[in-house]
Amino acid sequence: MKNNFFTRLSLAGTMLLSATACEKDLLDQSNPNLPLTELSWNNSDDAVKGSVACYAGLQGLGMYRRWLNFAFDLRDDTGFSQSPWGELADFTHFIQVNYDFEVSNNIWRDHYRTIFRCNQVIDRVPTIQGMEAGLQKRIVAEAKFLRALSYFNLVSLYGKVPLALQYSTGLNQSFAQGTEAQVWDQIISDLQAAQTDLPPTYPAADAGRATKGAATTLLGKAYMQNKRWADAQAQFAQVIDSKLYKVEDVSYTDNFRHTTENNPESIFEVQFSDEKKGGNDAGGGPDATSSQGGQRSQFWGVPGFGFNDGEVRPWVVREFLQEPTATGQRDPRLAATVFYNRRDQMQFSSSLPVDADTLAYGTGFLTRYGKDARNRARVYWRKYQTDYYRTFEDFDSPINQRVMRFADVLLLQAEALNEQGQTTAAIPLINRVRQRAGLAPLTNNFTRETLRTQLMHERVTELTGEGVRWFDLQRWGLLSNQASVDQLKARDPDFNTFRVDRSRLLPLPQSEVDLNKLAQNENW
Repeated sequence: MKNNFFTRLSLAGTMLLSATACEKDLLDQSNPNLPLTELSWNNSDDAVKGSVACYAGLQGLGMYRRWLNFAFDLRDDTGFSQSPWGELADFTHFIQVNYDFEVSNNIWRDHYRTIFRCNQVIDRVPTIQGMEAGLQKRIVAEAKFLRALSYFNLVSLYGKVPLALQYSTGLNQSFAQGTEAQVWDQIISDLQAAQTDLPPTYPAADAGRATKGAATTLLGKAYMQNKRWADAQAQFAQVIDSKLYKVEDVSYTDNFRHTTENNPESIFEVQFSDEKKGGNDAGGGPDATSSQGGQRSQFWGVPGFGFNDGEVRPWVVREFLQEPTATGQRDPRLAATVFYNRRDQMQFSSSLPVDADTLAYGTGFLTRYGKDARNRARVYWRKYQTDYYRTFEDFDSPINQRVMRFADVLLLQAEALNEQGQTTAAIPLINRVRQRAGLAPLTNNFTRETLRTQLMHERVTELTGEGVRWFDLQRWGLLSNQASVDQLKARDPDFNTFRVDRSRLLPLPQSEVDLNKLAQNENW
């Protein structure tokens, strides 16, 4: 009986196989819901969609939406964290026990996710037949710019990272780990290639795409980080001479509000929106229901409105108070940069008139925290907060992240000139930035050394909280020797745990080291 059952089962199986033998293997079927590479990249619409996917990578949690703000603005000497999430606070204190810590892992993941998308565009778009040549070249150039921007961040945070430059879907594909010099060379090569095919401007419908000015500015920044002053000067001169950007007639606060995005000072910004597709998107995943809002304001909002995971060192306030405006008032950029107790004469002694008590979500700062001594004495970030138009924060801020703006170019060009001994030529550039803030112009009585110190001050008052200070500290060599680190300790106690022999760079994620046999950063 038992044998008869197996005989019939065998016969049924034979009949089934014979019935399907003339068809493709029944188990080897394409998922009709899954777009296939061979069915994509057929026309210009496919190319544009692929390009948009590259830009979408910038909105990842590990990029400008959330964690880059912590990696740059809270690990420099202007910001710090007292987050109750101890591992997050330690990350900003140069302490990382778990090399696969979520924040660092997300930064690595989302940058390489963006690079993967860019590589696909660079590989596939040139193969599209019948596509208009100018559009084809432009989209490839945009992908090269975004790949360069991704590596610009990666090399500055991790140093020797894998150079993934080819599109591959192989699960076992690995890429050689580049030296820092090799990564910088690739960044420069990508940007030089992108410059040629990027337009100077776009129609309003395409606002946010990379322009020739964006590629030229980032190339100048790459040269600056490598102290190639003359090369940087040449790039910044192109941006300045283009007359496409200005600080004049652009309010300082216009750079941090959603109502004045992509303004004449903006060179490149990550586009955010508070439009919700699937509820309040705290997770920020790449799925179809994800929104496209920024999350910095939620994490750094003042108590009662945000998680207050990021704060500002008091020395930053005192830096603003060093110099009055031409009319004897406080530098207006201070109120635009931070929330703080303007009447705290013990911590912020100043003879300058007290400026208007900037509202903190509809109520004066002291009124809100007058009975709370701890919060009354703290300094909170105001840049990118949404208090100017609403009385709450959430995970969907509509404020675009300004990655590059013209005031930074003017100050960097002044620095490049000064480092080459052209101190007098640098001063008018600085004065353009100071004039917007209402400060008196600098005179020509500087040496190269004294103007170098002045520029450090100017970059604090103009750019604090915009993700550039970490690059400044690296470029100025302040992270490479103990004497300089000791100076940073004096104003930021977090640097007590900074080790010159390793803390300039984050540890590579351990999972990546193990899977791809990478060399871990020194002394981690």
